[in-house]
Amino acid sequence: MPTSDCSKLLEGSLDRATKRVQHTFVPDASLQERLAYSIGCPSNRAGARFLMACALAKLHETKLDIRKPFIEVYTGATKRNAYSGRGYDEQFIFDFITKHKLPCSPTTAFLTPGFRTKNIVLTKNQKLRGRPTQMYEYILAILAAVHQGQLSARYLIDESVRLLIIERDKRRKRLEILLEGLRKDTSELPLSSEDIVKLIEQHLQCKHASRLPVLVVAAAYRAAANKLGERILRLNPHTAADKQTGALGDVEITLLGDDNVVTAYEMKDKVVTRGDIDIAVEKIASGASIQNYVFVTTESIDPEVREYASSQYVELGGVEIAILDCVSFLRHFLHLFHRIRMDFLNQYQELVLSEPDSGVNQALKEAFLALRKVAEAVD
Repeated sequence: MPTSDCSKLLEGSLDRATKRVQHTFVPDASLQERLAYSIGCPSNRAGARFLMACALAKLHETKLDIRKPFIEVYTGATKRNAYSGRGYDEQFIFDFITKHKLPCSPTTAFLTPGFRTKNIVLTKNQKLRGRPTQMYEYILAILAAVHQGQLSARYLIDESVRLLIIERDKRRKRLEILLEGLRKDTSELPLSSEDIVKLIEQHLQCKHASRLPVLVVAAAYRAAANKLGERILRLNPHTAADKQTGALGDVEITLLGDDNVVTAYEMKDKVVTRGDIDIAVEKIASGASIQNYVFVTTESIDPEVREYASSQYVELGGVEIAILDCVSFLRHFLHLFHRIRMDFLNQYQELVLSEPDSGVNQALKEAFLALRKVAEAVD
């Protein structure tokens, strides 16, 4: 079967799972329980991608041994019935879960500690390093069941997709309920600029919030684009490195009607160092149109590093490097553009809710809506 059929196999699985979303494909109660735990494990979302990649490989090439997902690259050929689970994961599973917004790990499962570079057969007696231990034990039992013919690869992938659909729809429903609560309980008096600063500051203090400063700056430029005569060129994915995307920063700003980057923002959830400044200088050297490179940090700013950044101005021919505190940036923006403060807040909310889980997870999305509801509650 050609590899191009893998995407068709996944779409067929989605179709079957959607039609019987309330009914399991796995009649064995013990296997169903193990699979539900492995797919839905909240502390480790890699299990879903791993099992789907293995099941897809087995469905694609029936002679494969599902317990042997460790060869270096996917070539279309087998080696002692082994295969590249990572190849199936990165080439097919990633596109599938991204397209249908299924709640899985944003990166390949084969780079997690439990499955990284292991030249072994995944039999039930293997001890895989990773947490939670029970998830890995269950995954080995599921692979054994497929190998022994107790569970078909098709039912494994169909059930995995079904469980992910249920979880995805639950998350959407929770957000809809929170949004409806906001619409009902909002005061007629809009929040003040300082109220919004406090709200965003509380959100920034939540766990796993490293993507949020990017959205703060992006929302500011979206809200004020017409007044500034500038716009955001693009927002790169949270997991993409600048070297991969060719980006100058996390947020790139251009003049309206132009695609040349004039301002680049780079967000840091740690202290900005001289090394960070040196890297910025290298980027600026490769981007002739840039006029301003701004670090926005959630940590304290070292005066010596700030001075070092400003000292680059002459050497860079008039390109300025600055370091700003995230909350101070927001406070100044909201008071400078006081009349569009609610536009900023709505833009920030839209960006938070539309961000993939790899950048802003479900808990962070729900936390923002809950915090906003408290801030806007009618007394």
